[in-house]
Amino acid sequence: MYQADQLALPQPSKIVCVGRNYAAHAAELGNEVPAAPLLFMKPPSSITYLPKVMIPTQQGECQHEVELAVLIGQPLTAATPASAQTAIAAVGVALDLTLREVQSQLKAQGQPWERAKAFDGACVLSSWLTSAELALDQPLQFGLEVNGQPRQQGDSRLMIFPIAELLAEVSQSFSLVPGDVVLTGTPAGVAGLAVGDELQLWLQPADSGSSAWQWQGQVEAGRG
Repeated sequence: MYQADQLALPQPSKIVCVGRNYAAHAAELGNEVPAAPLLFMKPPSSITYLPKVMIPTQQGECQHEVELAVLIGQPLTAATPASAQTAIAAVGVALDLTLREVQSQLKAQGQPWERAKAFDGACVLSSWLTSAELALDQPLQFGLEVNGQPRQQGDSRLMIFPIAELLAEVSQSFSLVPGDVVLTGTPAGVAGLAVGDELQLWLQPADSGSSAWQWQGQVEAGRG
């Protein structure tokens, strides 16, 4: 497992996030399944790395959204899915932390979501797995346990927009550059976090009996 600087890649210029890429998650929040990827961004200042997980404690419930994260290794502009696949440098898992009450208020007012999803610490990343550790073009499963209890489990085969197609679609609107991170959507099971919660995130190939890679985290009080 590697940190981004060990892969000779710059820090991300942006974190591109995808909403409602699993039908079950869209349903649990009462949202329609989008006809095209629903995109938003987090700034680099939102990044923390496991085991550090920081949540605001004065703005209502902060919910976890575990996601498969993709690290971009080559520039992508108006790419095809095939070229997008070759631009993946590594994969990992991430938490897209969300102030759900704040987000609901913003949505009701027709406003962007950044106050709910782009705060300091809102993008929690694991270390990265490269092709030296697993095939990056195979189906992957991932998940989250909180205090020893399963909360979320995802499978890339259930994505509405598969990873290579998703990266190609993103690159039609704006370029992805080396070091950028793409969060590919969360499965059902989002729920609130509390200070002191113990987290375990995991990732494994979907079609093998190999052991999962695991990362630990502990929730602490952040700013706000």
